[in-house]
Amino acid sequence: MTDMLKPKGGLMLGTKGWAAVMAAVVVVTVMAPILNLMVPADSVFHLSDYAVGLIGKIMCYAICALAMDLIWGYTGILSLGHGLFFALGGYAMGMYLMRQIGRDGSYGADIPDFMVFLDWKTVPWHWTLSESFIGQMLLVVLVPGLLAFVFGFFAFRSRIKGVYFSIITQAMTFAAMLLFFRNETGFGGNNGFTDFKRILDIPIAQQSTRMVLFVLTGLTLLGFFLMARWLVHTKFGRVLQAIRDAENRVMFCGYNPLAYKLAIWTLSAVMCGIAGALYVPQVGIINPSEMSAAAGIEIAIWTAVGGRATLIGPIIGAFFVNGAKSWFTVAFPEFWLYFLGALFILVTLFLPDGIVGGVKKLFNKNTEVKA
Repeated sequence: MTDMLKPKGGLMLGTKGWAAVMAAVVVVTVMAPILNLMVPADSVFHLSDYAVGLIGKIMCYAICALAMDLIWGYTGILSLGHGLFFALGGYAMGMYLMRQIGRDGSYGADIPDFMVFLDWKTVPWHWTLSESFIGQMLLVVLVPGLLAFVFGFFAFRSRIKGVYFSIITQAMTFAAMLLFFRNETGFGGNNGFTDFKRILDIPIAQQSTRMVLFVLTGLTLLGFFLMARWLVHTKFGRVLQAIRDAENRVMFCGYNPLAYKLAIWTLSAVMCGIAGALYVPQVGIINPSEMSAAAGIEIAIWTAVGGRATLIGPIIGAFFVNGAKSWFTVAFPEFWLYFLGALFILVTLFLPDGIVGGVKKLFNKNTEVKA
């Protein structure tokens, strides 16, 4: 039984690898605000508002990639629906930000502008807690978590796995996207939520507010990384890896995979919801496009490119792919999707363990040659 809990796959990196990632996240979290606020704009070391916003956005994506690594890299369950959990967290935060606009909207009403446009007289029932920051933050966690728990319970109990599980997660996300596109659901329809003014009655466009949000995002990424590292080294984490490698043998050893899979699936959904809540005030918009099929697939691509079952790989993959996307969509906007597709194919063929796996193999090869 003990042998079953020893992972056969995955790339477990040493202490130096973990320390390097932690140091990098801390440096970015601390130095970016300093370079933006304290370094003169004409200095070569100045970090522009755009760059800070881009890094903050990518750190939110990195949290999603880390969540995907826990469920896919360590448990062997490929989800194409994590974009839904990300969007739900974003919408929960967006509802609060919309109520913070108050009478500063275009219509000067106590309800959001899109509701005035639709001739609504009051907010719908699911907006009941929207004026409470604490209430909406609870929904950021509870809504993705409860949806993931209910969906996962029935899917895992039915022993749906592999490509079938991936398909139904994508179908669930697509169905939710169609629902949120409808004006009568009370989520802003096609336009979603935007034009935010304040958060906790503090101007959201204020530089100090933006820096606080940036630092919170960096600390959240670091916290989730440390939690994930601890988790995969516990008995719970070893069982997850055993489920990935041989689920039937795990059952024969007396373990119930349902409880383990459901727990990590729900946790990963909550992580994505929190990432979405941090994303919205920094980017300034949330709409149903965050639930598109492409959004869910991209999260999987970040994880695969960086390296599954490494924890640091998905973070690297999120920064690499989205950094390239930012450059390509400006320099060669018509070729970005071709580049993304080619990148995924090349990684699958030549770097099946991702960037981190490729670097580790190269390092080990050089070490063997020197020896």
